[in-house]
Amino acid sequence: MKGNPEILKVLNDLLSDELTAIHQYMVEAEMCGNWGYDKLHAAFQKIAIDEMHHAEWLIQRILFLEGHPTIKLGELNIGATVSDMVSGVISAEGEAVVAYNKAIALAHQVADQGTVDLLLKILTMEEGHIDWAEAQRDQIEHMGIANYLSMQTEGAAE
Repeated sequence: MKGNPEILKVLNDLLSDELTAIHQYMVEAEMCGNWGYDKLHAAFQKIAIDEMHHAEWLIQRILFLEGHPTIKLGELNIGATVSDMVSGVISAEGEAVVAYNKAIALAHQVADQGTVDLLLKILTMEEGHIDWAEAQRDQIEHMGIANYLSMQTEGAAE
C-alpha cells in the first residue's frame, strides 16, 4: 500500500529519534550498572528496549507503506550523573511526545488510521517513560540524592 510521502518522512524522522534514544539509554544503563545502581540499570535498559520496539514498529509501518527506512542518528546527550540522566529522560521524552502528537495530527489529516493507531500506542509508552522519570526526580528531591542512590543498589530494601 503506497503511503503518503509526508507521513513516510515523519515516520523516518521518528525512527531516527527512536534509534538515537536506544543508544543513549543503553549507554546510561551501562553507566548505572557500572556504578552499582542495579535497579537503575534495569530501568534504563527497559526504556531502551521499549525504544527498540518503537523502532521496530516504525520500520514495519514504513515498509508496509512501501517506503524505505532512512536513519540519521541525532546527537547523544549522555548524562554525567543519575540526576542528569533522569532530567534527560524527561526532556527527550517530552520532545518525543510533542513529535508524536504532531505526527498523529498529520496522520489524521491524510486519513491514515493505521498510522494513527501505531503512533498512539507509542505515544502512550513515551508518556509512561516521562511518568517514571518524574517519579525518580521527585524521589531525589524528597529523600536527597544519597538516599535515593542507596535505594538503587541490588541489596537495597524493596
